[in-house]
Amino acid sequence: MEYSLKLTKPKNLPFEKVADADEENWVDSFFPKWSIPYLRLSRADRPTGTWLLLIPCWWGILLAANEKNNFGLLAYDFWLLIACCGGAFLMRGAGCTWNDILDKDFDRQVTRTKSRPIPSGQVSISKALIWMFFQTLLAFIILLTFNKFSIIVAITSLVLVSIYPLAKRFTWWPQLFLGLTFNWGVLVGYSAVMEEISLTAILLYLAGVSWTLFYDTIYALQDLNDDIAVGVKSTARLFIRNIKVWLTTFFLIFWTLAGVVLFNSTLENNLVGIGATGLGLLLLFMHLLYQVIKLDVSSQESCLATFKSNRNAGLILVTILFIICFT
Repeated sequence: MEYSLKLTKPKNLPFEKVADADEENWVDSFFPKWSIPYLRLSRADRPTGTWLLLIPCWWGILLAANEKNNFGLLAYDFWLLIACCGGAFLMRGAGCTWNDILDKDFDRQVTRTKSRPIPSGQVSISKALIWMFFQTLLAFIILLTFNKFSIIVAITSLVLVSIYPLAKRFTWWPQLFLGLTFNWGVLVGYSAVMEEISLTAILLYLAGVSWTLFYDTIYALQDLNDDIAVGVKSTARLFIRNIKVWLTTFFLIFWTLAGVVLFNSTLENNLVGIGATGLGLLLLFMHLLYQVIKLDVSSQESCLATFKSNRNAGLILVTILFIICFT
């Protein structure tokens, strides 16, 4: 298989929109022009990543609430679910800003990313750093409403956040580093309720890591030609010859570990909870399998649409855990 890429130097002018953002996204449609480059830098115009960071937080909170409460959710549990929405939005934005600062030279050479605010000249490095610290500060203020143990757990994730953008330079597995980073919310959410981390929380965290390997390998397929040209490593490049076999392996690990955690959580539930868990897991399996079957690895549109559909996969698990809490 031959890969070719014509590299072009982007103009030092704002692009109409970022290449992989929707034509009529909410950022470009409703916000003042001066703010748009910063919101684009935070990927606010592409919300799928925020969902994929938020959903593991919800998993952890709901898993812990089911273990701690006899029935339902406490008022503080609901606050945690809401607080994680703001935290995920802000920390995804800060992380993406940090990623784009480090990747500015790579991004200028990749078709899909050269229209991002930094490589296209819309935002300077100094202003990007200020924006990153501002978002992190706001997220920290929200975090102060959590217990001390979960605050420590959350702060330790900054090590992974710092390393992830560099991973593509030294390993074929940057998607693994993203999985370790993005699913840390399982541990934060769980510890925010329980003030500890259990084996079930760790298993759910590992399930999330495998899920990220699945969806981010699909995402990386969009940049396959460009990554080869500029020397960026990824699991998409590593496994391209047997890509669907590896994608199936990743989603089966995710599904199996999630199933173990969910059925363990329903041991003391009634038949409604057990039935909902079994039905939900079947639906999740079919959804993930359908992604693999329908994926056209040679089409950027197919890869992006399949990647985005993983929000729904994660929400299936959220729904199961929510039902378990009330049965």
